[in-house]
Amino acid sequence: MKKQLIMTTLAMLMAVTTACSSGTGTGSNTSTNAPAASTATGAAKAEPVELRLMWWGDQKRADRTNEALRKFEEKNPNIKIVGEFAPSSGYFDKLNTQLASGTAPDAFFLGGNVVDYANKNVLLEMDPYVGKELDLTDMDKSMIQYGTFKGKLLHVSAGANARGIVVNTEMFKKAGIPVPKDGWTWEEFGKTSKEISDKLGKDVFGTYNFTVDGMDIYLKQRGKMLYDMDNAKLGFEQQDAEEWFGLWDTMTKAGGVVTPALQVSNPPSDTSKSLVVTGKVAMSLLASNQLGAHQNLIPDKLELVQLPRGPKGTGVVFESSQGLSGYAKTKHPKEVAMLMNYWINDPDAAKILGNDRGVPVTSKMRELLKKDANPVDQVIYDYTSRVSAATNKEPFAVSYNPPGNTEYTKLIETTVQEIGFGKKDVKKGVTDFYTGTVKIFNNNK
Repeated sequence: MKKQLIMTTLAMLMAVTTACSSGTGTGSNTSTNAPAASTATGAAKAEPVELRLMWWGDQKRADRTNEALRKFEEKNPNIKIVGEFAPSSGYFDKLNTQLASGTAPDAFFLGGNVVDYANKNVLLEMDPYVGKELDLTDMDKSMIQYGTFKGKLLHVSAGANARGIVVNTEMFKKAGIPVPKDGWTWEEFGKTSKEISDKLGKDVFGTYNFTVDGMDIYLKQRGKMLYDMDNAKLGFEQQDAEEWFGLWDTMTKAGGVVTPALQVSNPPSDTSKSLVVTGKVAMSLLASNQLGAHQNLIPDKLELVQLPRGPKGTGVVFESSQGLSGYAKTKHPKEVAMLMNYWINDPDAAKILGNDRGVPVTSKMRELLKKDANPVDQVIYDYTSRVSAATNKEPFAVSYNPPGNTEYTKLIETTVQEIGFGKKDVKKGVTDFYTGTVKIFNNNK
């Protein structure tokens, strides 16, 4: 009896054990359920990641960027973005210090000086993430080419624009002068600037001095360029620079250009101090993505026209305004790629960021924004479309800043001031400028 009881108890235990191990009694269902449990556990245990992102700009750009980052965090709950921003004047000094100390952000914005950082091998190669975390299928090919160096994708454009002449149409009406149109010449530009100054009186000027920002465009109009990346050399000679500086010296002496003192105290790069928005300057060189910031501060209607033409055209292309690069030493390259992908492909990001850094680099996002574009954005879309069409007829190479761009920029700005304040004539100023530029380039190869 006792033996029978023991056998019965063992049988019951075996039955219970079998039922617990099989769930439904079939091996196939056991293997199906296991991955699901593993996936759920993995999702629950997704490790939190913190990324630092750094950009330049004013408070309005910071507000938009932070709003877009919060939306990214909503869509990726395990990723937190810590944003840092600085005015454009001190941004690259700050970034360079962090790179030198090994404390750079996981991702940061760069402009035309991206080649400088590519040559220093501090940028994250993004190719392993293309087609996975980073989708570039709808991105303009020229934008992809812009961020590719020696066969490696190191930079993803976050916006595209085209530089042009911003025109205060109300000031032209007051002066009784027709608003300029695409296709005008530098001679007409100089004449128009002087007419504005003469007709609107003291302390009103036709144009800002854009010797610094306009030099590469002027060179391209003559078959040259600031920096020939393909051949790793400067793309111009000293005589080319003399012609450009001489043109501005002549227009300044004629009275059509903002005085050097006013340009220093009211730099065109500082929208809040710009004489364009105070109605004291009728024209300036402007990236199309900056039009909205200016128009918001002035009741007068602003327009964009192409730069005066040179022998080979306008020299202006539909180009990258700025973009994102990852830090080569980041511990979270995959998440950096995800952030880049969100920036260029996500509809919510496009709606929040708008045209602040330029029109979207993917066609779907451009079409999305066009549908509800306000009058100012319509001006931007119209202008960039005209530039794009012109570039198809008169193509120009993509521009890159020369190696040592920070030093170069300081040198050319100093040269403009030395000539403007009469410390050097054009010949001496340009000779020193060209010698210094060659030295900077050779030191940063």
